[in-house]
Amino acid sequence: MTGSEKSRARILAGECYCRTVRYEVADAFSYAMNCHCSNCRRTTGSAYKPFAGIEQTKLRIVRGEDQRIIFGDDTTHDAHCARCGSLLYSQVRDGKWVHVAMGTLVDAPSIRPTAHIFVGSRASWHEITDNLPQYQEHKGKG
Repeated sequence: MTGSEKSRARILAGECYCRTVRYEVADAFSYAMNCHCSNCRRTTGSAYKPFAGIEQTKLRIVRGEDQRIIFGDDTTHDAHCARCGSLLYSQVRDGKWVHVAMGTLVDAPSIRPTAHIFVGSRASWHEITDNLPQYQEHKGKG
């Protein structure tokens, strides 16, 4: 996708379980992965968190901005709905990027996860059965 195509990327909708918080994000994600770290497992209540990374400026809260609970600080945090607790996104990389929890997207993104990360701490009861690359920690760190 060229730079001009990314700037015209379609806009996807996302929302929490109770629909109190709604966001829009460009379908111009740079990467997507499945994170198996213990923090992602605890925040999602699942075996792993499928997420898609994009520049923070490409995500906009359109409803319920004051209904979010932020765990962390202004730079790096997880944003949840205050009413239902859904994890919407994590702000990362010095606050310049967000990892959108793919399960909160209403519209299907064009990207798919390309790897499993932090499989060294995956849930012992979960077996990874696809053929995506697996990394013990971050992608590229074995």
